[in-house]
Amino acid sequence: MYDLKSRREFARRLAASLAASLAAVLALGVLASPAGAAGARKAGGPPEFWEAIHSDDVDRVQTLLLRGTDTNAVHPELGPAIVAAARDKAWKTVRLLAGLAGTKVDAPNKRGETALMIAALHGQLDVVQLLVKRGAEVNRPGWGPLHYAATNGHAAVVRYLLDENAYIDAQSPNRTTPLMMAARHKHPDVVRLLIEAGADPTARNEAGLDAAGYLQRQGEPELAAWVRERAADYARRYGTLERPRTVEMIEQEKRRSERLEAPRLPGARD
Repeated sequence: MYDLKSRREFARRLAASLAASLAAVLALGVLASPAGAAGARKAGGPPEFWEAIHSDDVDRVQTLLLRGTDTNAVHPELGPAIVAAARDKAWKTVRLLAGLAGTKVDAPNKRGETALMIAALHGQLDVVQLLVKRGAEVNRPGWGPLHYAATNGHAAVVRYLLDENAYIDAQSPNRTTPLMMAARHKHPDVVRLLIEAGADPTARNEAGLDAAGYLQRQGEPELAAWVRERAADYARRYGTLERPRTVEMIEQEKRRSERLEAPRLPGARD
């Protein structure tokens, strides 16, 4: 009788143990499923992932990605991983993430900034080129990559973005153009580059300032006078009420319509 009772107790405990193990396995299955992965993404990825990004420890970032961290993890404050990497100037990590087919290269942070905008701000031409090839938009509503490149005077990035059909007179929410940003931050070479490429020197923002006005404020009277001459010529040709479609813009539109799909990058996964 005692043996039978002991056996029943043993069987009961074994069943309970198996049930607990099964529950654990099912829980792991949920975490490994798309729904579980979505839940993990909501948490923003593990802390060590963001630490690795901050230090540009690309090997650690890659290891964590292989272990299941989402390439599009979003930090509640830093935003998408690729934007956080760009803001930290973690360019090796940006290149890694941009090279992965699943990465949303154009995902913005809370401020509306994309990795392309930040790379343009810092003059990282090779990163800008990679992001554009991976599908990042050169034209965005409001502040865009061309504004950011002009702000810090990165002429090579400005030229590249124009070649990639960036709208030369793009307006921010307060109607500031890339030309105004170049003037405001005293970058004569970019001011000249933009005007010679067809930028409108007569445009004014909501503060009533044009490029020449910013240059005058910044102690650049000679360049301001040159811009005013170009503005007068522009107004004589086109007026100030309607902006023309310059030859540059027409060529940009033509290239956009003929643009082929970006080539597959080495190491990218389909």
